[in-house]
Amino acid sequence: MCGIYGVTEHNPEFIKQFIEVCKHRGPDGSSIWHNNNITLGHNLLSIMGEPGQATQPWTTPKGNKLVYNGEIFNYYDLKQKYTDFKDTTGCDTELLAWGLDKFGLIFVEEIDSMHGFAYYEVNKNTLTLSRDHAGIKPVYYAEIKEGLVFGSEIKGMLDKVPNSRKMDNLAVSFMARTGINALRNTFFTGIKKLLAGETIVYDIASKKIIQTYRVHIKPTSTKKFNVAEFRANVEKTVEMCSIGRRKIGVFLSGGLDSSMIAYELKQLKGEVNTFTNRMEPNVQADEDYNSDANCAKIIAQQNNFNHKEVVATPETFIDCWDDSIYYMEQPVYNPSMSMYCSTNKFLSQDNIVVTMAGDMGDEILAGYPKYWKMKNPEWLEKQIGKTRIETWNDVLTLWLKRIKRPLQLTDNPISDDILIKEFHKCYPDDLWNPDDPVGSHMALDCVAQVPEEMFSRNDKYGMAYGMEGRFPLATKMFMQYCLSMHTDLKIGTDKNDTKIFIKKAYLDKLPNKIINKSKTGWTVPVGHWLATSTSAKLNKFYKERTGENSKLDVTKASQKAGKALIPAWIVSDWIKKYNMTR
Repeated sequence: MCGIYGVTEHNPEFIKQFIEVCKHRGPDGSSIWHNNNITLGHNLLSIMGEPGQATQPWTTPKGNKLVYNGEIFNYYDLKQKYTDFKDTTGCDTELLAWGLDKFGLIFVEEIDSMHGFAYYEVNKNTLTLSRDHAGIKPVYYAEIKEGLVFGSEIKGMLDKVPNSRKMDNLAVSFMARTGINALRNTFFTGIKKLLAGETIVYDIASKKIIQTYRVHIKPTSTKKFNVAEFRANVEKTVEMCSIGRRKIGVFLSGGLDSSMIAYELKQLKGEVNTFTNRMEPNVQADEDYNSDANCAKIIAQQNNFNHKEVVATPETFIDCWDDSIYYMEQPVYNPSMSMYCSTNKFLSQDNIVVTMAGDMGDEILAGYPKYWKMKNPEWLEKQIGKTRIETWNDVLTLWLKRIKRPLQLTDNPISDDILIKEFHKCYPDDLWNPDDPVGSHMALDCVAQVPEEMFSRNDKYGMAYGMEGRFPLATKMFMQYCLSMHTDLKIGTDKNDTKIFIKKAYLDKLPNKIINKSKTGWTVPVGHWLATSTSAKLNKFYKERTGENSKLDVTKASQKAGKALIPAWIVSDWIKKYNMTR
């Protein structure tokens, strides 16, 4: 796990600066390689082997160069399959380098991984950039006068890319409409990101992208549910994600996904370290913000986990606010970003180097009530003007209605029609399964929502403190297995009757309170804290940031309205932090 950086010119000084800006991604070392055509850099966080075993940029058997950020979870399976691979380091970097040399881009389909990598073929003078199937690890790039610049983070390339501190209106408009930016454009003009499963090949001589390659996990209706088979696949994917020599910590939300993962890790390892958040004060206005923490405590006690609570207060919210803006690099809709940042900081101080979480479970196992709603003709007619989802365009149209209160972040918002067209360019209809329209929406959530919300957050805040995040429910193997079963098998007759697979498979393993628990969000009650003046320090902090006459002033707003306005405050501070212009 690490950070990767590069530019298609001889410029080691720039890459040295890039590495320094992002040194938090790799405390175990850094290095640079260059020739007249390209400069590559790397920060190392060693997980599989000892530091120094797989120094990057890595020289492949054919003399090409590789910088790689990630893990290959089927590493041992591939070693057994390819007996002509001669392992000398015990690190998956060596396997990836060998496979790309031997098989080319098709090897990307072989690896079950989270990754961002850059592969420079010396004789062809081409640079390949790739992001994993689930979009767990980021890769950003920009086409500039000198050629192509890329990296695991954006902040190090801002001054290299002209006009990058001007807000990209397309990205801003999409985020304001949907709550996240799932497009290829980032919020920084001229800087783009690889989408989930995307690989591009760049010809350095002509300064053109000459090939685009995409790996998608597509929904099918080929399998029936079997309890024993499901349990076996969960056990397998947890085992795959537990490889390495570093201490693992599990984000235990108290829900089905993380509880299942923690349970299986305990069976595998004999012990497991779990963490959850507790809110103080717990302002119970429309929900109990500590219901997840209480459920997490129950399962931790039942299974003898090494469990710790991370207390979230108005003070910890303030303390990590600026860091949460800086490390995330982009505005977000979620009002709890500071809590996520502080929680990762807490885990790193407890010597955790690898984290696990249940992200992707809702999207492949139908955990959201919205999937149940999509089977309701009356609800659909209100959303898209039709009583059923008939086309891929219907899926995209419905996706654009993710949030009830779209933000007004720009004076010239782009229309929904244009946003749909841009959305379709990024996610064509190869995810469409007419036999399972709801499953098609779930597949879109897997590659559009999860990477740009959950995984982006985990990567930025985890790597800020030198930690690698893993997601057992997002391995290629497990996603293929779950998305091969029809949505009707995953959803009952009630909106809360979701994730039937887990409930059936773990009925005798997880507490009833967790099995029967309604879906709740893992969030901090900052809107309620502000609206009810719970903390004078927090209200003062808010006033200082937004100004007395700001449209963001929530002291006169209702509690729910206050919560809804937090994203606008985040945008405001992101603009200031990165010296952005409109």
